[in-house]
This record gives sequence, C-alpha cells and structure tokens, in this order.
Amino acid sequence: MKILLVVAAVLVNEQGKILLAQRPEGKRLAGKWEFAGGKVEEGETPEQAMVRELREELAIDVRTEDLENFWFLSHPYPEFDFHLLMPVYICRKWQGTPQPLEHAALRWEYAHDMHKLDMIEADGELVEQLKRL
Repeated sequence: MKILLVVAAVLVNEQGKILLAQRPEGKRLAGKWEFAGGKVEEGETPEQAMVRELREELAIDVRTEDLENFWFLSHPYPEFDFHLLMPVYICRKWQGTPQPLEHAALRWEYAHDMHKLDMIEADGELVEQLKRL
C-alpha cells in the first residue's frame, strides 16, 4: 500500500471557529468537508508545503513560524490503496481573506459542531482532538 504524505491546516479565526473546505465535483470524495492542505511535493518540508497549499487553495499568505505543530494523523484508505500520513498545524495568523480557489465552498465552524457535516473519514479523529482545545 502506498504511503501518501499530506499536510493539513486548522485555521482558527478570532471567534474560535475553524475553516473547513468542501471538496469540489470531479474529485475523489466530492462534496465532503475537509481541512485545507494537500500533498507534500518532493524537496519540500511539510511546513513549506503547508504555506504553498494555503496560497494555492485559499489565496492567503502564512509564514512557517505561524504554523503550530498540533497533531499527526495516520489513516488507512484500503479502498483507494494508500495509507495517509498527515502532520496537522494550527494557524491563527495569515494575510488575506480565504477564498475557495480549489474547493466548492468554505465555512467556519466550531469543532463541537463539525459532527453535523459530511466530513472526510480520516478527519473524524482530528475533529475529536480539536474538541479538546
């Protein structure tokens, strides 16, 4: 089974809500909600990938020093023949207003309300960790 290294950001606004992004039509798991992020490219550190992904996906600028290590997720996806490894960062500072450049929609939610959404399976564990913040 292939190992897939991706990064995810928990963007937290002044009200303590967290940004979620909805996967667009035509992509695997379309319509499900997830945290912003993506694949780590060859030659990148996870932090560099996170900064790049946030710029590409949301049109915001983040500095690596504003990424706080939060959690590490490991989740199998046998139906897609890969195992997901995902460092997760909390980010409370960025420049710009998040825009859904690569997603169908964005929304801000409290962690304790995320169970009401159709979230990506692997993110369920992350949501449980966020409820403890």
